[in-house]
Amino acid sequence: MTAYVFPGQGAQFPGMGKELYESNAKAKELFERANEILGFRITDIMFEGTADELKQTKVTQPAIFLHSVVLAETTEGFKPDMVAGHSLGEFSALVANKTLSFEDGLRLVSQRAMAMQKACEMNPSTMAAVLALDDAKVEEICEGIDEVVVAANYNCPGQLVISGTNKGIEVACERMKEAGAKRALPLPVGGAFHSPLMEPAREELAEAIRNTTFSQPICPVYQNVNAKPSTNVDEIKENLISQLTAPVRWTQSVQQMVADGATRFVECGPGKVLQGLVKKIASDVEVSGL
Repeated sequence: MTAYVFPGQGAQFPGMGKELYESNAKAKELFERANEILGFRITDIMFEGTADELKQTKVTQPAIFLHSVVLAETTEGFKPDMVAGHSLGEFSALVANKTLSFEDGLRLVSQRAMAMQKACEMNPSTMAAVLALDDAKVEEICEGIDEVVVAANYNCPGQLVISGTNKGIEVACERMKEAGAKRALPLPVGGAFHSPLMEPAREELAEAIRNTTFSQPICPVYQNVNAKPSTNVDEIKENLISQLTAPVRWTQSVQQMVADGATRFVECGPGKVLQGLVKKIASDVEVSGL
């Protein structure tokens, strides 16, 4: 069985999608439709913009979504047995398994980016990567801090990202190192994603998700919130809403997909981050990119 996986924020790079646009008529049509929906030429920034321009909130998330979805839509014989996406990538996965239309997926991703930006401005906050420390120990340290600090991304064994207030992350990094973490370093992000500090964004996005048509998927999606397969439309909606304030259980999702029969993982989108993570989680599966 083949699992298609879709990357999240951080996978962007200057020139992303340009080759696809120039070599495939359907890709060009989808990119141009995206420009119309967003109200600005995101393709100009993707193809010709600098790394800094690509980092703009209104650009980053839609750009990664677009690259991923257009790649899936234009790949001959694309037929997933199961899908999953890392954070933002879950929206790409839901278009790939036909739960969301291309247009609705893009609109939701754009709204998500703006809502997250607003939440970041309301609560200055950040994230940090913790390497080579047991998950349970990381969780215990977070719970012992007076500030908001939580485990946000379970990326692979020995790599966990924490999220919280600036002060909370500073204290947590010190304590993680004292507890034996190989590294505990703040990340260059503008907010505490997948933490309670994203509650204003969750509320804003909840309304948009509930007002969007979700169709019966062609295969299960393994969602970040619970790492379990779902084909139930109402359940998928609620999990997608919860995702903004809940941790990304990527390690557990990959493990569950393997347990359910996945022998091949294909990363669909810019970069190779997920290929690296999957190899660390399940060393005996086949891993490649589109």
